[in-house]
Amino acid sequence: METSAEEAKPVAFLHVPVLSRELIEGLDVRPGGHYLDATVGGGGHSQLILEAAPDIHVTAIDRDADAIAAAKAKLETYSDHVHFWLGNFAEYQPFHQQFDGIIADLGVSSAQFDIPERGFSFRHAADLDMRMDQRQSLTAADVINRWDEAQLADAFYKYGEERLSRQIARRIVEQRPFQRTDQLAEAIASGVPRKYRYGRIHPATRVFQALRIVVNQELSSLETFLNKAPNWLKPGGRIGIISFHSLEDRLVKHSLRDSTLLKVLTKKPVIAQENELNENPRSRSAKLRFAERVSQEEEKLGTSH
Repeated sequence: METSAEEAKPVAFLHVPVLSRELIEGLDVRPGGHYLDATVGGGGHSQLILEAAPDIHVTAIDRDADAIAAAKAKLETYSDHVHFWLGNFAEYQPFHQQFDGIIADLGVSSAQFDIPERGFSFRHAADLDMRMDQRQSLTAADVINRWDEAQLADAFYKYGEERLSRQIARRIVEQRPFQRTDQLAEAIASGVPRKYRYGRIHPATRVFQALRIVVNQELSSLETFLNKAPNWLKPGGRIGIISFHSLEDRLVKHSLRDSTLLKVLTKKPVIAQENELNENPRSRSAKLRFAERVSQEEEKLGTSH
């Protein structure tokens, strides 16, 4: 069912932003500036940007209607300073302006994980959905039940870095169809060796990551966004990207480094400090990288690296 931002329930969408202090410091927010939050989530990072200096404007985009609704509620007092856009950041086109800074907090939000009916987590029994944008038709159930064994194995290996991808794909094809997250997780666990079944992480973790990436075309969308975003920055404007797994981080690292319009400001990614790790365990895997749009003179000279 198609969900509009107005129909969504903002109270259910509670997202804890990570690396907030580091992100705002690195962004170097300027009075009167215009910033793009490419993944607004619940609006936490946007609120901090709006509070960081006078007369700030934010363009806030997200593909999740629930996130847009939650951010609208959170940022209500700044309504004259925030423009919302519902859609995939890879498809966004700025309206002639350039931004003083751009941020993106990648992957699944804590709210998406914690709302059972979204189907992102095997900790909850729910339909195999995993769509960030509820308007799209492809779901995780479609992928699991329709793709052939080789396609599934390739996806689990490529996007989940799952070394038992063939074994797991075989078990899934033998036991499908699946409609529920718990059913799929149980099938995956039953198809791996005992020592793997009771390891540090649940054996379904990497498969669920791969499924989520496939359903939402996360890496191809990220690649498109990273190719476009430097052109949206004013000279001296900064872009900060938070990623949560190695596939994302690798893509961010190489895209920022290889862009002729950017100079990298973080040789090593910024990671969460101990107090944040204690308060929000999900910040453990977060990595923040920054780059700055070069001046027109530097661009002409090709001195961005």
